[in-house]
Amino acid sequence: MYKGILFSIFVGLLSVLLEKFMPPAFNGILIALLLGMLLGNLLKLPVALEPGINYTSSKMLELSILFLAVGINYTDIAALGVQPFVGVALVVFAVLFLSFFLSKRFNCPGNTGILVGFGTAICGSSAIAALAPSLQKQNKEDVAIAMAVVNLLGTLGMLFLPWALLQIDWPSSDVASSAIGYLVGGSLHSVGNVAGAGFAIGKSAGDVAITVKLARVALLTPGLIFMTYLTQRNAEGSWKRYFNLPWYLIGFIIVTFVVSVVDVPKPALKDVEYVGKVILTIAMAAIGLKVSFKKLLQAGSRGLRFGVVMFALQLSLLGLAILVMR
Repeated sequence: MYKGILFSIFVGLLSVLLEKFMPPAFNGILIALLLGMLLGNLLKLPVALEPGINYTSSKMLELSILFLAVGINYTDIAALGVQPFVGVALVVFAVLFLSFFLSKRFNCPGNTGILVGFGTAICGSSAIAALAPSLQKQNKEDVAIAMAVVNLLGTLGMLFLPWALLQIDWPSSDVASSAIGYLVGGSLHSVGNVAGAGFAIGKSAGDVAITVKLARVALLTPGLIFMTYLTQRNAEGSWKRYFNLPWYLIGFIIVTFVVSVVDVPKPALKDVEYVGKVILTIAMAAIGLKVSFKKLLQAGSRGLRFGVVMFALQLSLLGLAILVMR
């Protein structure tokens, strides 16, 4: 097994290195997924590597969720205020609900639509990593498509959404900063996307965007419980199964609580977050190594169309929330 684990780590670390030489549109996670798929499809990998690759793709994916928690401080989120937080929460759960039912209408293969919707609503690749192991029918192609879709749309949104929002005739600069920050933080997929778009507009908009984004990340656990209910509501068993959280989400809750009550130096938190990103990158490399180009091309277009629709719906709902709060 160790050979497959070491090979996955090698591809993941190579992706981290390549990220330093690539434009911002290509983050390490996307590079790892693409590089893994390229190697997995062009090379005939030894069968002896498969157990280690399988292990890495599942366990590393779960472990990365723990590291995501260090970036969440409930004290900072509280500064957002009750009304804006409620608005964000309502939009998140509305997107989750819509993604579950609309994925069937769009004929999304397997769990692709559910994973894309979950990643769109909460925190991109990390949210997909959290949900994937809890789904009854797991498929690495579904995870790969969903990861590719949210990374692609998140990057495009980071590049073009600030420009589009600045074309709106806002009543004042203060209103513009808060509204744009709310829209950017409430819609873009990863924290990196939000930071890149928000601070490109200005510090005020960037600060609002990051706070709103962290509020979405903090909804990861309740969002997972809600999605588990939607996907398993017709299955036999006790209602308690909806709250049977996997170990990594229990750890996520504990870590967020500790970070919120203990004064941990910010440089240390940044280092731990970076380690988490590297772990997720290695997991994505392992997933990519197992994905068939043929299957990806067959199903990817439907996943992409669905991702665009969900992103547009999320932006529309956030705009409605802003109008209600004014």
